Amino acid sequence: MLANIYYTAKKHHFSFATVLMLSALTLITVPKEAVSETVSIAPDKGGLPVSDYLPSTITYNANIPTPESVLGAEIGEWHVRHDQLVTYMTLLAEKSPRVTIEQTGSTHENRPLLLLTITDPKNRNNIENMRQAHINAMETGKSSDPNAPLVFYMGYSIHGNEPSGSNAALALAYYLAAGEGEEIDALLENNIVLFDPSFNPDGLSRFAQWANMHKGKQLVSDRRHREHDEGWPSGRTNHYWFDLNRDWLLLAHPESRARIKQFHKWRPHVLTDFHEMGTDSTYFFQPGVRSRKNPMTPDENVTLTSTLAQYHAAAFDKKGKLYFTEEAFDDFYAGKGSTYPDLHGSIGILFEQASSRGHLQTSINGDLAFKDTIANQITTSLSTFKGALDNKAAILNYQSQFAKKTKALAQDDNTVGYAVSASGDMARFQAFLDLLEQHHIDFDIVSKDSKVDNLQFKAGKSVFIPTVQPQYRLVKSIFSTQTSFENNTFYDVSTWNLALAFNLDYVPLDKNAARNVVRSQPQQLILDKKHVIEEDAYAYGISWQHYYAPAALQRLIDAGVQVRTSEKMFSAVQYNDEAVSLPSGSIIVPKGLSQPSNVVALLNDIQNQFNVPVFSFKSGLTPRGNDLGSRSMAPVEVSNVLIVGGEGTSEYEVGEIWHYFDTKLGLAASIVEQTNLGKALAAQEISYSHIIFTSGRFSFSDNEKAQLDKWIKAGGTVIGQKSALRFLADNNWLDASIVAQDAINDAFDESTLRYEDRGALYARKLVAGAVYQANIDTSHPLFFGFTNNTLPLFKTSNMIVRTNDSPFSSPAKYTDAPLMAGFSDKAMVALIAETTAVTTKKVGRGLVIGLTDNPQFRGYWYGTNKIMANAIYQSQFIR
Repeated sequence: MLANIYYTAKKHHFSFATVLMLSALTLITVPKEAVSETVSIAPDKGGLPVSDYLPSTITYNANIPTPESVLGAEIGEWHVRHDQLVTYMTLLAEKSPRVTIEQTGSTHENRPLLLLTITDPKNRNNIENMRQAHINAMETGKSSDPNAPLVFYMGYSIHGNEPSGSNAALALAYYLAAGEGEEIDALLENNIVLFDPSFNPDGLSRFAQWANMHKGKQLVSDRRHREHDEGWPSGRTNHYWFDLNRDWLLLAHPESRARIKQFHKWRPHVLTDFHEMGTDSTYFFQPGVRSRKNPMTPDENVTLTSTLAQYHAAAFDKKGKLYFTEEAFDDFYAGKGSTYPDLHGSIGILFEQASSRGHLQTSINGDLAFKDTIANQITTSLSTFKGALDNKAAILNYQSQFAKKTKALAQDDNTVGYAVSASGDMARFQAFLDLLEQHHIDFDIVSKDSKVDNLQFKAGKSVFIPTVQPQYRLVKSIFSTQTSFENNTFYDVSTWNLALAFNLDYVPLDKNAARNVVRSQPQQLILDKKHVIEEDAYAYGISWQHYYAPAALQRLIDAGVQVRTSEKMFSAVQYNDEAVSLPSGSIIVPKGLSQPSNVVALLNDIQNQFNVPVFSFKSGLTPRGNDLGSRSMAPVEVSNVLIVGGEGTSEYEVGEIWHYFDTKLGLAASIVEQTNLGKALAAQEISYSHIIFTSGRFSFSDNEKAQLDKWIKAGGTVIGQKSALRFLADNNWLDASIVAQDAINDAFDESTLRYEDRGALYARKLVAGAVYQANIDTSHPLFFGFTNNTLPLFKTSNMIVRTNDSPFSSPAKYTDAPLMAGFSDKAMVALIAETTAVTTKKVGRGLVIGLTDNPQFRGYWYGTNKIMANAIYQSQFIR
């Protein structure tokens, strides 16, 4: 009846309400032929009920809700959103006495990070005692009680667009909460399962939205279909477009910090890390390439991983599923989820499932359905439980012996520790120490000025990190300068030396040298002194050497303060009549200019927030260097920074720069798709001062290039890094020659190689993550605030840049023997030696800056961050 009324209303242009009234009064008649039957096309749901994913050999508690009863859809029918995961996991904790749930932190987008603790209810009141006993046995190396619990840490989908893990977590949580029978009892009666359903909530939610918004009632398997061709940025990354599976060591993000805190709280015996890989692959589980494991990982770890692999293989053999092991993937980089646990006595296991990247996608193995990828992750989760329980005694013994063997290794090491200096910047130093503390690395504060190998280690501003400590293996790893390895092919970077990343002076110490570094009680860091900020000062000053000086400058600019920066080093007299020397680039706030009335309060806030000493000067007349009113004290203007992003650009590098500006500087930068750059330049509402190009493929029309050229010549500053230098050089904005791949190929002798050597040869031509040393000119504005004439840089490409030898346009060049840590083939090192690391060119009234490397790499290269800050705030001095 209602359908008839609607049809009549539409045909006669009556309102629906009018026709309803007329029909009720029987004043009109609706012809039968006007009514058409609704055609219902059956959709392909694509999912399965939870019972179809789980073993049929056990029963389930009917009082525990199934995922589909809560979500209103079968598992795999839609990609689960993180809020749905939270709803279901929270409900399980309410309904099942086995499950407790806690929020361990929040993501950048304020999504909760969850950890479920699942065990038999009888353990609930004793679980803290169980945890303490487990930690004590592990730390002391005591023989394990055969009845001690195994601790599992089951973690899923650290890459958000690898969602089969988090979707599998729905079924597995139900299995653990509702399953009944001997199989479940054997798992939960005397063991503990820590359950993390989503390592990366922000990325998972971003990808779920993408996949779901492109799903039709009929599933499309065409790999060119938009559902399978994710937009930029991908859901792989977190909010700032970082790969969280590279952040276990670096801890640049709250997701990682929360997870590492729980890892050290529990020190699980087994930790799982569920991923996805290319659609045409099958299923991978560890062990990976044995010759590419981390040198600090015990061989017994690989043996136990291989034992567990037999259970995964047996489960897949039974189902007729394809899989592979011991190829492609390694366990080398300590900052990955399957490697970090290995350095702590846990067994970290990587699982890689071929990805449907949506709901259904064609592959060389036939159509791959999302529900099948979920099923495979469930299979290996269950086989992990079975394999670990069957080998419980061996796993317990391995972890209890781990501490003993680690101690023995440390005692046999000729290196007894590392002395590390603050190197004139307590902020970088404190960030370094904070990282050590989060990883439970012990250190002592140097209590007396010491000298080793011509390096000064000042009391209260240096530390001694002993090697004889429980974290010996991690300590050796983060100070490694190894440059040659058993297998020189790397899935990720080949070094992660933290002291080099933070640009801190350090030295390894043997027993004799360690005697020169005094550590005694009381030990306390000597922080930078906070000063009384005088109301009637002539001017105020902040040293540019401090890591957070750029953040202080940006805060002043945002508050409308008229600020100057100094082109040259100078000294000025404080109120106590003592002169303080400030380096080039330092900040001056002249009181005589028109300043906000709250400028003193603002400077106090800055001093407290950033721990940046603020000096009060009583006179503009300086005892050394230019006076405070000199023309060399240049005004700092508001910077409107544009980062070129979008398809063709590196989401990682764009995200790293955004993260640095947003979280370290407080600078609000615009990220503009490269397809919209022309429109941005033509717009009148914002006048951009700087444009940043990361690695990428740039495709601009001749008109857009002409716009950019005009903008540069009118006074704009372009900053390009890595492969962006090729784009800038090709358009004559940089005087640089990029060495072609053919020239790199010619440096390698292939005459004695066989066909099977092609992969190893390809790896030799890469620079996949190594530290190179450059000579820098600290008088150049791009290196204001740096104190040493050399600087460690992190290289992640074999890009080689050659420029002229002018000291005015090329302020940083690699040394003649530049490799400091990590693998690079000798031929590559020779090619890179003495080539350009940083170059500049004046174009009209504008400036172009080229950086061969990425100074923001993964958010932890504190030692090179200031190069980018200088490119923003000090570029007016580059002439």
